[in-house]
Amino acid sequence: MPAEQTSTPSHAAVDRVTEALHAQGVTPEVVWFDDAVTTAQLAADALGVQVGQIANSLVFTLDDEPILVLTSGAHRVDTEWLGGELGGVIGRASKEVVKSATGQVIGGVAPVGHPSPVRTFVDTDLAQYDEVWAAAGHAKTVFPTTFDELVRITGGTPRAVEPNAATA
Repeated sequence: MPAEQTSTPSHAAVDRVTEALHAQGVTPEVVWFDDAVTTAQLAADALGVQVGQIANSLVFTLDDEPILVLTSGAHRVDTEWLGGELGGVIGRASKEVVKSATGQVIGGVAPVGHPSPVRTFVDTDLAQYDEVWAAAGHAKTVFPTTFDELVRITGGTPRAVEPNAATA
């Protein structure tokens, strides 16, 4: 397990995320790790939680407009299926689109703290957990939250992100 830092580092994107959370009435407990936790499994291992409790922040394009999909680390987004459900075509966003839309880089994209609102979808699979963990604006940071809080703070739409979850 990567050790937590003894002093809290500072990073502009993390500061923006923290400010955005405070604006929503959330006082986050941002956890900093010595090493980047860029995959759901690495984050889960570092935190001692189930991989499904990790809320991956994935930026896609829906008909060329950026969207954010907060998905459980236990599965992948079925982009063809989800695009059909949303009435468009979903593609993987470039690192430039991710940075422009969120102000953050791939591996540390948080659900909030973006330069302007990003249309967000929250994987209903996350609702089964009492606590979920999301990135806090940097690949070495996470914060605990809940499914309901993620939906509230992002203004997101709860929905399945793969067909099996929609019919389960």
